[in-house]
Formats: sequence, structure tokens, C-alpha cells
Amino acid sequence: MKQAAGWRVFTILVFGSGAAIGLPAQTFTTLLNFGATNGANPEYMSLVQGVDGNLYGTTQDGGAFDPPINDGSIFKISPAGTLKTLHSFCAQGGCSDGQSPAAGLAVAINGNLYGTTTYGGTSSFCSVGCGTVFTITEGGTLTTLHSFQYTDGAYPYDALVQGMDGNFYGTTELGGTYGRGTVFKISGAGMLTTLHCFDLSDGSYPIGGLMQASDGSFYGTTWQGGTGSNCSGGCGTVFKITEGGTLMTLHSFDLTDGSYPYNTLIQSSDGNLYGTTFDGGANGYGTIFKMTLGGTLTTLHSFDDADGAYPAAGLVQATVVKLYGTTTE
Repeated sequence: MKQAAGWRVFTILVFGSGAAIGLPAQTFTTLLNFGATNGANPEYMSLVQGVDGNLYGTTQDGGAFDPPINDGSIFKISPAGTLKTLHSFCAQGGCSDGQSPAAGLAVAINGNLYGTTTYGGTSSFCSVGCGTVFTITEGGTLTTLHSFQYTDGAYPYDALVQGMDGNFYGTTELGGTYGRGTVFKISGAGMLTTLHCFDLSDGSYPIGGLMQASDGSFYGTTWQGGTGSNCSGGCGTVFKITEGGTLMTLHSFDLTDGSYPYNTLIQSSDGNLYGTTFDGGANGYGTIFKMTLGGTLTTLHSFDDADGAYPAAGLVQATVVKLYGTTTE
């Protein structure tokens, strides 16, 4: 999922909402150009605002050890554009503190930040480590809470979400009993419980994260798997899982209604869930869908290339009752 190593300099930008959602045009300001040693490749993630008002994020590459290691960082940046690197990964031998965070951070109720690294950690099963869960203070003190060992999951790609019970919930793309990914919860102190191991029939390879809906259950997607017969390895699923680990597959995509959902769902103000599929649909370029909490799916739009193709990201709801998103092509 990572960009080529040659893509080294990236930018943090800030701009107003604009006329598209009924507001006047705003000024666009470049706050920072990344330059490798302070981070590179801040992709598949978003900034979060800490309780101190600063913005916090991660980069997949770069950091203080670039070159030669080039394995990512955690940073904070003020609204005025002053950046401070809080942690450069691979600071510990064998990258036991983690490597290459592909997801953003979650701001906990206690004000600390929680996140994952896709690689690194102490596992010897994965050649580059199976990934970690960590917490970091606003001052930059990092604690590795868990190193995945493959049997309990491997390669977390998306951000954690803090549940109503105070625990954090997330997914790993691979690992678990069947090697097809897991759903896990972890306490703020680092006690991890594998809630579910996907087995192909109920999904495979959850790349997107979880969201907790108004009914208290968590909802997510798997990139492949399910019972759809029109894709090799399955076209992907939408699932819900309780805090206790009871999973129900709500929908198996079958190409005609979409395939390969890639992202975290959102719950709109109407109570329904909304998301995108990277491929499939009536024209083969991906879809936008809505789903009731009970699992009834409606395809809202099939992209046709002229109006976009292959939406990898999820959707956001603006202050007006409209959803916004992007396509990769």
C-alpha cells in the first residue's frame, strides 16, 4: 500500500470549506513541506486535533534515522505551522518500537494519543515485524502497548477507535487463526483481546478500520472474502461486531453491487451507514452505497469513469446533509 520510495516531500495544507457547502471562499495556506528527515509519505490518514489545540499525525516514511532506515514518524504541528517530530520509529533495535505507521492517531478521553504501526515490533514470525499498538503523550513519550505475533493479527492499516467502554478497537489485514485478518480490542494499559479471526466465508483482509454506531456495535468492511462468487477470493463484505466479539456478516458484495470495499464506514445523521467500494458496480469503476444497521444495502451510485473511478477513501458528512468523497482516478 505504500508509495514508491522516491516520493519524498509532502505537504500539510489548510483551507476553508468553500462555497461547495454554502460558505464563502477561504484562503489556502501551505503550512509545511516535509523533507524526509522530519517525515515523508503522510498517506492513508488524517490529522487529529489534540486537547491542547495542536494537530497530530504520522508519516509512513522518513524520520530522524533517514537515511538509512526511513521508517516513519509521529509529529505535532501548531495551527500556525510549527512542526515538532515527537518520535522517529526504529529508535530501538530491530524496530521493536514499530515501523511505518500507515494510519492516523486516535485522541483518547485522557488526552493521550493511540495508534498502530503496520510493521515492526518484537515478532520473529513476520520478516519486518507484524506491527504494534502504541500510545504517545502530547510531549512525545511513546509506549509500545502490544507487538502483534501473527497468531493474534498482523499488519494493522487503519486507525483505532475508542469505544464507549473505554477500550480501543481495530483491525489487522493479515494474521489470526486463518491468516486472513482479525478484529481486536486493547485496553489503555495494553491488554489485547483478539475478538474475531476471519476465515474467508465471513470476510478476508480488513484494511479499513471500525466505527461504533448508535446501537453500540462496531461496523467495518473486508477487502475480500464473503460469499460473492464473481470475484476470485470473494468481493468483500460489510460486517458488524459487538464489544464482546460476536460477528455478523451483513452483506457480501458480488461485483454487480460493488467489490473490494477499502475504507471505514460512516454513520450519517439519518442513522444509515455509508461507504464506497473500490471496484465493481454497474460500470466496473466502483460504487457509493448506503446500508441500514440491519444490513439492507442500496447502491446509490456506480461510477462510470467520466464522473470518477476507483474510490479508495471513505465519505464525510458536511454541516448540510450532503456527503463528500474522492476517487483515485
